[in-house]
Amino acid sequence: MDRAPGLSVRLKLTLSYAGFLMVAGVLLLAAVWLFLLRYVPNRAMLIDPDDSPTGGVFPVRSALLDVFAPRAAAVLAFLLLFGLVGGWLLAGRMLGPLTRIMDATRTATKGSLSHRIRLPGRRDEFRELADAFDTMLAQLEAHVAEQRRFAANASHELRTPLAISQALLDVARSDPTQDLGVIIDRLHAVNARAIDLTEALLVLSRVDQRSFTREPVDLSLLVEEATETLLPLAEKRGVTIETSGDVAPAFGSQALLLQLTTNLVHNAIVHNLPGRGSVWVETGGGPETVVLTVENSGDKLSPQLVATLTEPFQRATERVRSDHAGVGLGLAIVKRITEVHDGSLTITARPAGGLRITVQLPAPPADFTEGRPTSE
Repeated sequence: MDRAPGLSVRLKLTLSYAGFLMVAGVLLLAAVWLFLLRYVPNRAMLIDPDDSPTGGVFPVRSALLDVFAPRAAAVLAFLLLFGLVGGWLLAGRMLGPLTRIMDATRTATKGSLSHRIRLPGRRDEFRELADAFDTMLAQLEAHVAEQRRFAANASHELRTPLAISQALLDVARSDPTQDLGVIIDRLHAVNARAIDLTEALLVLSRVDQRSFTREPVDLSLLVEEATETLLPLAEKRGVTIETSGDVAPAFGSQALLLQLTTNLVHNAIVHNLPGRGSVWVETGGGPETVVLTVENSGDKLSPQLVATLTEPFQRATERVRSDHAGVGLGLAIVKRITEVHDGSLTITARPAGGLRITVQLPAPPADFTEGRPTSE
C-alpha cells in the first residue's frame, strides 16, 4: 500500500515526551507562583530604622514578578531542550527492538524465511512480538518446505502414469501385432490411477479452504457406509472387517468426515495381510469429544516409519500393484480433515504388526439439537 510520507515514530515520541515535560513544568511553575501570591502581599511598608528617606511603601508582587518571570522562562527553555534531547535518546532506545523486527520483516518479504530475530532481554511487549514473529517465520518456513515437497512429489506421481501411457501408445503405434485389448486395459488402469490422484489433490485443496458447514454427524453411521462400500474390496483381498462401538456424534462436514472414514478403512484393507488380514473399527462418544479407532493387522512397522505416514505420498510398505493401491494421499487427507475439524490424529504401530489409528473430534455444542441451534 502506497502511503504519503509522515513523521517517524521516534520523532513523534520525542515531541510527545518534550511536550509532556513542558506541560508538567508550566504546571509546576504556576503552582509555585500561586503559592507565592498567597503569602506575599501586594504592597509592603519598609521602615528604615535610621529614619532615612529610603523607607516607604513598595509594590512587592510587581518586583517579585520581575524576578520570577525571566527565571521561569529560563527553566522552561531548559526543560524544552532537555525534553527534546532526552526524548530522542529514550525513544531510540525504546524503538530499538522494533527496528530489529522491521528489518526481519523486510528480510522475510524478500523470500528469506530462515532469519530469526531472537531478541534478547526479559519478556515485555516487544519481546513477545519478536517471539511471535519468530514462531510465525518457523511455521511459514516449514509450510513452504512442505508445499515444495508436496509439489515435487505430486509432479513425480502425475508424471509416472503419463509416462506409462506414452510408452503404451508408442508400443501400440510402432508394433501393430500387439494385442490392443491388453494395451487398452493397461491404459484404463493407468488413467484410473491418474484420475484418483487428481481427485485426491482436489480434496486436499478443498479441505485447506475450510469452506464447509459444520453440523452434527454420527461417525458410527459413516463407519457403516464406508464398510459397505469397501466390503467387496475386503472380500477380494481376504480381509475381514469387524465394527463395534456406540453412537458417536461429531461436529463437522458429513462429506469430509465420510472421506476420512473411508480413507482409514481403505488404508487398513490395502495395507494388510493378503488372505488372512483383519480390520477392527470402533467408535465411542463422550460429552466433549468422540473417537474413531481403526486397527489392522499387517507387517511390523518401525516408529520412525510410522511418524512419516501422514506426509503426502508416503506408504507403509512398498507400492502396491493393484487397482486399489491408492495414491499415497490417504492418510495425508485424513490428517488435514482432522486438523480443519479441530481434532487430533494418533498413529501407532501394533506390536503384532499393522497400525492403530485414532481420530479424536469435538462433539456438537450444547446449543445444537438435531443439527440446528436450539431456540432461545
